[in-house]
Amino acid sequence: MRGLEKWALTAKGKLAGGRIKTSVKLGDYIEWPEDFDLTQLPAHQSPDIAVELVSSTKISKEFGISANKLNYLFSELGWINKSLKGWVVTEQGLKKGALQSEDSRSGVPYVRWPETITQSSLLLNSINDITGSNAPLLISSNDTNNVSNAMEFKEKFEAKHRATDGHYVRSKAEMMIDNWLYIAEIVHAYERKLPIEENVYCDFYIPTGKVYIEYWGYDNDPKSLARKEKKSAIYEKYGLKLIELDDTDVQNLDDILPRLLLKFGVQAY
Repeated sequence: MRGLEKWALTAKGKLAGGRIKTSVKLGDYIEWPEDFDLTQLPAHQSPDIAVELVSSTKISKEFGISANKLNYLFSELGWINKSLKGWVVTEQGLKKGALQSEDSRSGVPYVRWPETITQSSLLLNSINDITGSNAPLLISSNDTNNVSNAMEFKEKFEAKHRATDGHYVRSKAEMMIDNWLYIAEIVHAYERKLPIEENVYCDFYIPTGKVYIEYWGYDNDPKSLARKEKKSAIYEKYGLKLIELDDTDVQNLDDILPRLLLKFGVQAY
């Protein structure tokens, strides 16, 4: 779309891989990837009048997905929670500029968002994941050190231990945790990216209750201790629900995990 003599990318354009470029001769212009396929984009939506806050229904049209699916993505990111009827904004959602609203007729709660939420790299990456988009993941220029540290850790501890559910994990202790969650019929993800701007991954994530599990292990070298301290600070900074396990806990998972999970509303067995 164009406005005030400049071209600007819509949310769909960003998902398709478009990038704003500047030329001395041409000024600002949009560069598209070589494999750009117009037929794969969602149907064109008529531009709406710009407003300060918009509903998930309007945002979902920008991305060509259903409003229900978008709300579940917002929920997975920790920005809203499902209530008995409708959606309720969380503290993290409020930090994103969201506003709690209520349908004037039914009283069903819903959340309105600033239009700039469509530029969130977290949201764009999540939509890329569920749509199978070929657009590259967006990483902040400030995250290069975090990416380097994550790669160094993954190279040091190769994921070669196969858990019962098929996950390949990086230690026997993680395999025991994964197997325990699987046997307890608790849906979980392994090495899921935290819903934050920093490029940080958890050990385990339990969607029910939005709980994260970290196994700190026994590696006490300075780099590992620094990594633990930094990662713990990030969980605290964003108020994420965290269960921390050490080697002693792993030997007593039947006693430890049910109690810790129940604190966050997740019932085992």
